[in-house]
Amino acid sequence: MGIDKYCILNGHIVSVYEPSVPFTNRAFRYGDSLFESIRFCNNKIMFLKDHVTRLKLGMTVLRMNLPAEFNTENIYDLITVLLKKNGHAPNARIRLTVFRNEGGYYTPESNDISFLVESEALDSIYNLNQKGYWVDIYGDIKKSINKLSNIKSGNALMYVMAGLSKQSMKLDDCLLVNENGAICESINSNIFVVKNGTIYTAPLSEGCVAGVMRKQIMNIANENKILTFESSITPYTLMNGDEVFLTNSINGIRWVGQFKDKFYTNKMSQFFVDKLNSLSS
Repeated sequence: MGIDKYCILNGHIVSVYEPSVPFTNRAFRYGDSLFESIRFCNNKIMFLKDHVTRLKLGMTVLRMNLPAEFNTENIYDLITVLLKKNGHAPNARIRLTVFRNEGGYYTPESNDISFLVESEALDSIYNLNQKGYWVDIYGDIKKSINKLSNIKSGNALMYVMAGLSKQSMKLDDCLLVNENGAICESINSNIFVVKNGTIYTAPLSEGCVAGVMRKQIMNIANENKILTFESSITPYTLMNGDEVFLTNSINGIRWVGQFKDKFYTNKMSQFFVDKLNSLSS
């Protein structure tokens, strides 16, 4: 694996060992930031246009100014330069972070932004986990449903707390519930349930992050005439499902082996992994 020695800050390559971001940074102080985790798979930057579109929507929600040069083409070029500089090929994780420029306390002095591109080598294409995930519900903090629910914010304390709960319960992931008690997502993924060959996933109105991989899975399902419904997911839905899988841009698909005393298969999960890898070839 290559070592991530460099990153790109506002379009300029800098060493990761240089202290480039001040302590007054608003992402550090207030979580006033957005980020995208982007997969570089088989020498191909996956679904970049969708990532940039989602990032721009999030910036609009947070009233950040959008620079004219902040577009898919320029970001593609910067990512390509960084991957080459770090020697990260043919597979890597890319993180693109946007944060409001320093100044002010809770109320910003400016809505101008800075951005950071980082990369980290990965050792394979999309692979399905051999052992199914063991998951359960994290219910200590409910996810609110509001206009911040669907964006990828740097303010992630709820997910951190769910991660600590997962750790203490020795689980592979935790499922988050919204203010109405419905399951909306996991710590870092969207959730899909398969029943009799039909796929069900939580709608964005339930408060889940608008996952880029979620969108790809729904597109692939549609292209292959697999019925897909956006509907409320409850523990009852999971207990009656044939298969449950989790999706995010880096891992692709992670199949769930067990929820409480229910066990699942992974046939549909493997189908989608194969389709994702065919998109990267």
